Amino acid sequence: MKSKDRVLDAIIECGIVAVVRGQSSARIHSAIDAALEGGINVIEVTFTVPNALEIIRQLASSVGDNVILGAGTVLTAEMAEDAITAGAQFVVSPNTSIPVIEVAKTHEVPVFPGALTPTEVVVAWQAGADIVKIFPANVMGPAYLKDLHGPLPQVKFMPTGGVNLDTARAYLENGAVALGVGGDLINKQLMEEGRFSEITERARKFKEIISDFRKQA
Repeated sequence: MKSKDRVLDAIIECGIVAVVRGQSSARIHSAIDAALEGGINVIEVTFTVPNALEIIRQLASSVGDNVILGAGTVLTAEMAEDAITAGAQFVVSPNTSIPVIEVAKTHEVPVFPGALTPTEVVVAWQAGADIVKIFPANVMGPAYLKDLHGPLPQVKFMPTGGVNLDTARAYLENGAVALGVGGDLINKQLMEEGRFSEITERARKFKEIISDFRKQA
């Protein structure tokens, strides 16, 4: 397993965390392959996926070393332990759970707890968050991220929830170090219909936004 710093650097370098929510293990594998073909190698499998732990375990043993595999919707310390044991290289939560953060810190695995208000952000950061996931980001929008970033420039932010091709650039401009992208990238309907080439095309477009922003920054 890569060191914590290398995993964190790779996630920020990619700039996109592809959030996978699907029903079929085979289709999830195909969707991940499609995202990889489009240049996105950071994959988050959420615990809302049936048999999520088994899928994480399978992926951990089958994907290449260039893939950074994480677990999402991690709500308890036990879930964090199980995910890391199964092979998750980072842990993401929709909320700020101190026990989850502590488990990740013990295992030296990056942890991205969810927060929305300034108080929640500071609590998460002071508890040891490596990146704070602003969720649900679409409720407040990119301008809100700028407002948070002003007094909290030391905090690394990853907006998640409703992030799409139209808003991605604005989130980056307002302080995001990475973007959590679910339905606008690894879309359930595209997965169910086997339209994996469209997932690849979306991945390429997101990566172009990341690349263009960083060239101009």
